[in-house]
Amino acid sequence: MNTSLSPSVSGVILAGGKARRMGGNDKGLLEYKQQPLIQHVIDALKPQVDSVIINANRNIERYQSFGYPVINDSLDNYCGPLAGMLSAMQTANTDYILSAPCDSPNISPQLRQRLMETLLHTQADIAVAHDGDRLQPVFSLIPCRLVADLEDYLTQGGRKIDLWLSQHTLAIVDFSDQANSFINFNHPEDISNHQTTLHSPIPLIGFAAFSGTGKTTLLRQLIPVLKQKGLDVGVIKHAHHNFDIDVPGKDSYEIRQAGAQQILISSSRLMALMEVQADQLIDPSLADLIPRLNTHRLDLILVEGFKHEDIPKIELHRPSLKKPLLHPGDNNIVAIASDVPLAIATAIEQLDLNDIDAIANYIQHFINNWAA
Repeated sequence: MNTSLSPSVSGVILAGGKARRMGGNDKGLLEYKQQPLIQHVIDALKPQVDSVIINANRNIERYQSFGYPVINDSLDNYCGPLAGMLSAMQTANTDYILSAPCDSPNISPQLRQRLMETLLHTQADIAVAHDGDRLQPVFSLIPCRLVADLEDYLTQGGRKIDLWLSQHTLAIVDFSDQANSFINFNHPEDISNHQTTLHSPIPLIGFAAFSGTGKTTLLRQLIPVLKQKGLDVGVIKHAHHNFDIDVPGKDSYEIRQAGAQQILISSSRLMALMEVQADQLIDPSLADLIPRLNTHRLDLILVEGFKHEDIPKIELHRPSLKKPLLHPGDNNIVAIASDVPLAIATAIEQLDLNDIDAIANYIQHFINNWAA
């Protein structure tokens, strides 16, 4: 066991079920956004834990190909998620296990942090996530010292995870601001329905345009006007190149080059988190990025770029650039801001690209009619 001040945690991905509602298909191996579901879970969980364990009872060689230890249930007859947790606790050489199912691809990047902080603060036995509506018991932080207790419960015929958890002091951890991180897939149609669906806990609107239209210029002019309206604004911007916000010679740069995966720099005025992405990682989607924002402190998210994402967008258009309209090819465009009036056959809101107050008023109306 770990003897340092920081408790050690093994992440266990639960892929040991029969998936009856999925037609018996092994859920963790089903494709979602060009990757097996379990790969999304690995990518989300790996940066948060000291080691990763996969619990599976079928397709063992396929699961082993992901590069992590694969363990079977130590009990026969598919005894549910608790059996996978037990096997992980019996295998792990850490203080805790952090469990997550193989069919939840949008796991919060703050899962371990929030669970651990609440657990240590409350001195509870187990920390469990809550999405604002109900408990999410398969997202739990469990001390390995409870291994004998869990084994006794299962060998006596217990199967219900809620019942076992209720026998211990629980820290219920609020993730209502990231409720969509608990979306899971139980039926084949769930995967297709969520391939392009994006949910945001607060109003979100994007600006879509060809390069050179002036997206950043507009944001610089628009944000102060929105601030005057009393709105706290967050921005997500897509970079098309290998950007770096740090420079050689700075302490933070040297620390990152030494191998730190995450660096949090903080002062009384500013805080910045830099996270090194894996070389093979594709561009993050908005679903990956929105949970990184503290939406409790924001009224609105503005998005620059990400024009292929399924979100409401204002198209910026300058006919002088000789570029075609994105509308009506993109049915997510809710308004067009142009520097000259446009003759458009379809009914869509038109805004003056040079009238910042009018654009701000449109966004205020958009917020007032937002349905997350």
